[in-house]
Amino acid sequence: MEKLRTGALYIRVSTDKQEELSPDAQRRLLLEYAAKNNIILSNEYIFEEDGISGRKADKRPNFQRMIGLAKSKEHPFDAILVWKFSRFARNQEESIVYKSLLRKNNVEVISVSEPLVDGPFGTLIERIIEWMDEYYSIRLSGEVTRGMTENAMRGNFQASPPLGYSITAHKATPVIVESEAKIVRMIFNLYTEQGYSIIEITRQLNALGYKTRAGKSFENRGIKYILTNEVYTGKSVWNKRDSASRPKDKTEWIIADGAHEPIISPEQFQRAKVRLESNYRPRYAKPSGVCSHWLSGIVKCSACGRSLSISLAGANKQGKRYIYLQCYGYLKGKCNVSHAISEKKIVPMVLAALKDAISSENLSFKVINTDSQSNYPAAIDIYQNQLDELTKKEKRIKMAYMDGIDTIEEYRKNKELLLEERKSIESRINALPKPAAKSDTTAALRSKIKTVYDSLLNEDLSMQTRNDLLKSVVEKIVFNKKEATIDVYFYTSNPL
Repeated sequence: MEKLRTGALYIRVSTDKQEELSPDAQRRLLLEYAAKNNIILSNEYIFEEDGISGRKADKRPNFQRMIGLAKSKEHPFDAILVWKFSRFARNQEESIVYKSLLRKNNVEVISVSEPLVDGPFGTLIERIIEWMDEYYSIRLSGEVTRGMTENAMRGNFQASPPLGYSITAHKATPVIVESEAKIVRMIFNLYTEQGYSIIEITRQLNALGYKTRAGKSFENRGIKYILTNEVYTGKSVWNKRDSASRPKDKTEWIIADGAHEPIISPEQFQRAKVRLESNYRPRYAKPSGVCSHWLSGIVKCSACGRSLSISLAGANKQGKRYIYLQCYGYLKGKCNVSHAISEKKIVPMVLAALKDAISSENLSFKVINTDSQSNYPAAIDIYQNQLDELTKKEKRIKMAYMDGIDTIEEYRKNKELLLEERKSIESRINALPKPAAKSDTTAALRSKIKTVYDSLLNEDLSMQTRNDLLKSVVEKIVFNKKEATIDVYFYTSNPL
């Protein structure tokens, strides 16, 4: 049996076609269609515009109100019924835009006098609409890009102003914000005059309590962005990156003389550029799937919670390089505590902790159940949301009956449909597997830890394999440098 849907009616008669169906006639036909197709209606969502041209959607207030409701977080209807598609929009491009927007919000536009056929031909029509939507989007994007390019070449600002500037009105010239500009000057002076590295500048700013415009601590990448931004020399910069923030070729950049005041002199900016280029080192990516150590991504800093990255240190007297772990946040200037430890020290600590967990009589752990059991709370939430929607529909069908839209027979039929749907959802809830009790998982957890412990000692296994095995029972290992301790957090997801 077809599920009940909630619907809205859109009725419009323009002044240029007197032979059109009257609003009352359109309403009657739309109500008949809704009754035959299990669509619940409410007077609240019947939108009517009489004597208004449909050439421009922004000139139709009720149309805009309907679209606004459809876009809202909890759109109150699933379908919009119209007498003809031309009543929805007479401009084809505008129609495509609004229908695409509605589809993204799971709202269907239905013409009761122009039904789309099922099967391949109907699919073809949908594909044509989607192609036209894409074509319109590309054409519009091209026109916007051309306009922005011309604007940028004239030196006008095209984006949000960086730290040190603000724009007080739309299309206004950026003005200097002195409290922020002094931070920018400090960054350039520390880098070009005092020889600070980027990470040292980051730590210095954070230690002094300076914040970004978003109120966050500074990061290395933010400092580098400032040091490479020509805007600070009075230039207008545009088109350095694409819509996915990927850098574009330098030949596509648009850098012109801007109308705003510079914060940094071109000479100082050039000195920063020369130093950055001399310090540049290409970044070589690791081959896909390679894990540098079986502890990768598991050991965390007790101060900031970030992972400890694994690196090769300088060679010892025998010429052998050794592995050490260092807080990634500290390396990026976002953590004030240098949590570092050599592999030689931390590996025995981890193995000892695993061995203790295997033999401990007082093992304390949290249970994260697997597969369907772990999905139990999420599934309950989904089904509860469906029940809540049914409750809303029950109120709507009652309102439709009380408003005289539905007859008593239609009300009873809709009520029976909703009751069947409610019973179906409740039966699915009852069929969900219940989470296992903690006592049922203790022995299994010890067994898994034992398997992982033995595997970590097996050097024939790859680092990646051992890393995956450790992650199957260990959520994280928190390293506290001051106390010289580790805390191991176990869980039981992804069973072996």
